[in-house]
Amino acid sequence: MLSALATACGSNNTNGSVASPSPSSSGSSPAASPSDSAASPSVDPNAEKVTIKIHYPTADKQELRTIEDAKIKRFQEKYPNVKIEKDDWQYKVDEIGPKMAANEAPTFFNTYATEAKMLVEKGWAADITDLWNNYEHKDDINPVLQNQFILDGKVYGVAQQGYVSEVVINKKMLADKGIALPSYDWTWDDFYNIAKQATDPKKGIAGVALMAKVGDGGWNWTNFLFEAGGEIQNVADGKVTAAFNSDAGVKALELYKKLRWEANAVPQDWALDWGGATGAFAQGRAAMVIAGADGPLQQALQASMKPEDLAVYPMPAAQAGGKHTGVLGGDYLIINPNASKAEQQAAFNYIVFDYYSDDALASLEQSIQQLKSEGKYYVPPHMNYYKEDSEYGKKVQELLAKYDNAYKYDPSEAALLDGKPEAQYNTQDYYSTMTNVIQEVFTKKDADPKKLLDSAAKLMQEKYYNNIKVN
Repeated sequence: MLSALATACGSNNTNGSVASPSPSSSGSSPAASPSDSAASPSVDPNAEKVTIKIHYPTADKQELRTIEDAKIKRFQEKYPNVKIEKDDWQYKVDEIGPKMAANEAPTFFNTYATEAKMLVEKGWAADITDLWNNYEHKDDINPVLQNQFILDGKVYGVAQQGYVSEVVINKKMLADKGIALPSYDWTWDDFYNIAKQATDPKKGIAGVALMAKVGDGGWNWTNFLFEAGGEIQNVADGKVTAAFNSDAGVKALELYKKLRWEANAVPQDWALDWGGATGAFAQGRAAMVIAGADGPLQQALQASMKPEDLAVYPMPAAQAGGKHTGVLGGDYLIINPNASKAEQQAAFNYIVFDYYSDDALASLEQSIQQLKSEGKYYVPPHMNYYKEDSEYGKKVQELLAKYDNAYKYDPSEAALLDGKPEAQYNTQDYYSTMTNVIQEVFTKKDADPKKLLDSAAKLMQEKYYNNIKVN
């Protein structure tokens, strides 16, 4: 999978939830946290006392908070000069500016790969090149992910985890309706037919919980644009040009139109963001959802589903023999440029503290055991900060194999994943613009996909792309 992703990433410098519009669907990732306390520099007993405000999981992710609390304890045993304050603010495009202006942003915060250029240009991401160059394991980090936050040879963020958008399916719901699962090498036709057959409006069940709110709708739809062979934008001769109003874009939007008006397969309350769509899936109100797989899986398992009730599929190919292309995204940790040098050093030490460490593996195992005693599951990210085929990656897989409450991805499914990074420029603005287009399609049965896409492309071109000068 890694080689396939590397090929997909080749000449582009972003990915996305993350580059999902919902960075870190699973909060501060446990598997993104196995690392090496020994890799951190030794502590001067006379080191300056500093306080750092760390990125912390939200209250609904207690199992992740447990793992993070264990990390904090181990970190402070080694760095007693550092006081830790917890901050569960999750990055939002419309909140980062006010946070930075008011000096209220944490010492380090999470974000997704589409934000690299914007954060750097705004001066909201510290240049951590010197810290990075002094880091023992800098060459061991997964380059597919890390390269997204290296701009002009300078480092501005540290990779946590990554994903390629996939389809998570409620197998039990399909079985109860007598719907057969397709092979992993499935197509849009298979996807459409399953969504149509699984829909039961009288019971409030949708075939697929497509996102159609804020930027999440455009992010979700872009998977289909990519599968149809389309691009978000073209960059050539120093200019950025909108490209999503292509034949591929029309084809992808026509699919959405069919799902809404012919199959009646989207939720009746279809204006859902990431949380609304994955929540609907977890609650059994949708048979399928599209996202980085770990988030929906975690929610569904917390909501009393069993691993055997769930299946993870690559995005369906537009036609037989086509690629299973999904948005390649990731979660990153960014250090606040307003922090002092000592605070930045402490923040960097905290970020990489558990990378490549046997201590972290032991902590992860302890957490999985604790979850097992509580009847809960651990879901690792599908892509990690470390190279999957590395010695450390093998240690993690051996650990997970020991526990039946650690979710296992199917290698034959993973082999089909084809990750494509998102566009470099104004991607979040594009996502929001496309969400408006999707809402038009879902609202008006006679909506014209081509006209809507042309209008959206014109808006993006005049409002954003014409102002960009590419070196």
